[in-house]
Amino acid sequence: MEQIGAAALPVIVGVILLFGFFKDVDVFDAFVSGAKEGIKTTIGLLPTLIGLIVAVNMVKASGLLEALCAICGPLVQGLGVSPEVLPLALLRPVSGSGSSAYTLSLLEQFGPDSEAGKIASVLASSTETTFYAVTVYFGAVGCKKLRYTLPAALAGDCMAVVLSVVTVKFFAQI
Repeated sequence: MEQIGAAALPVIVGVILLFGFFKDVDVFDAFVSGAKEGIKTTIGLLPTLIGLIVAVNMVKASGLLEALCAICGPLVQGLGVSPEVLPLALLRPVSGSGSSAYTLSLLEQFGPDSEAGKIASVLASSTETTFYAVTVYFGAVGCKKLRYTLPAALAGDCMAVVLSVVTVKFFAQI
């Protein structure tokens, strides 16, 4: 399988070059033009991405995540859910790398077969880093009005949290 992956890129490049040759397209000029456009898009997204990274680091450093977990923890525990999963549910829409690291620490601490490990696994695979996705996609097209997008995406994240817990609890009974 590893050899197939290693051979895939040269084969794809070769097919593109052959296609360009038969269609009489200057492949190199098309590549350079696309690269210039990609750099312009990247430079246009940088301020928004830097703002998002600063905001994520501020949330982590300020203790806001811990404060929210302390407030919501008793409610979550009253519903019969491991309170250790709550930081993941709050962190996932904001930071992909932070939530991945937290998922890994949950799996190391409780094990992948624990309820917390199973909920964390389902939750991490069924949610999106909402703020990052909105930043990149809306920033790429220059759209500044989020209107219904952000509330709908966050509602989807909330449903993913609820359904992750329900799914794990349901399959634990079977």
